[in-house]
Amino acid sequence: MLHKQVPLGIYEKALPTGECWLERLLLAGGLGFDFVEMSIDETDERLARLDWSREQRMALVQAVADSGVRVPSICLSAHRRFPLGSEDDEVRNQGLEIMRKAIEFAQDVGVRVIQLAGYDVYYQQANDATRCRFREGLTAAVEMASRAQVTLAMEIMDYPLMNSISKAMGYATYLNNPWFQLYPDIGNLSAWDNDVQMELEAGRGHIVAVHVKDTLPGVFKNVPFGKGVVEFERCFETLKRSGYRGPYLIEMWSEKAADPVEEVIAARDWVLARMATAGLLEADHAAA
Repeated sequence: MLHKQVPLGIYEKALPTGECWLERLLLAGGLGFDFVEMSIDETDERLARLDWSREQRMALVQAVADSGVRVPSICLSAHRRFPLGSEDDEVRNQGLEIMRKAIEFAQDVGVRVIQLAGYDVYYQQANDATRCRFREGLTAAVEMASRAQVTLAMEIMDYPLMNSISKAMGYATYLNNPWFQLYPDIGNLSAWDNDVQMELEAGRGHIVAVHVKDTLPGVFKNVPFGKGVVEFERCFETLKRSGYRGPYLIEMWSEKAADPVEEVIAARDWVLARMATAGLLEADHAAA
């Protein structure tokens, strides 16, 4: 790989659609990525992965072995549709069951981190009750994850409940559990009125992965790199200075673009150039 000292991954939804994981991982490896983050979103198609047979799960494990490209994390955004804070017991129970299945799935296929979406509710109106139920649901989820030795990591979201590392750290303190950590998105952090560098410092010692994308105030997706407000080099410098040495994940939604691979290559080169300027890459890697 070009950047062994900085694990760099690509989001599944950036690559062409399809269910052949060997093809996807070989493509990602050919593009210079170390890993792919799987999406389990609110669609029936991707939720069905949680019910994969033993043979389907082992096929993914074999694809990782054959390609040399890992699948260490899941972006679990299915809780938009089935939120842990829902006042509807049936919906909330479905959310908890999704959590249970995702943790079991992670155990079976070798996923280490499940990224959580910090929504008490998404399509309904939030209130004190939804926030309370969300906290209780998180507590139950972290207990399940602890027994399975799978890390749950809260993303910094496009939603007020969890729009800063400081807020997510409040949940980390409340839960007080090593299997609950943080997964900041420097794009989402920057789209809100946050002191981004101070926020990154606030997460020191609790950040297990970082999403990399560009954003604008109030615009959280599909902003081309370099067209938004994210100060990438400053963010990379702050993370390095704070002692962070974990993975970075380029988050894109180009799977249905005319040429997803071309878009991914352009984004990869843009991000690697900023990483090099920030001192994350060695000179020979940056030149490559």
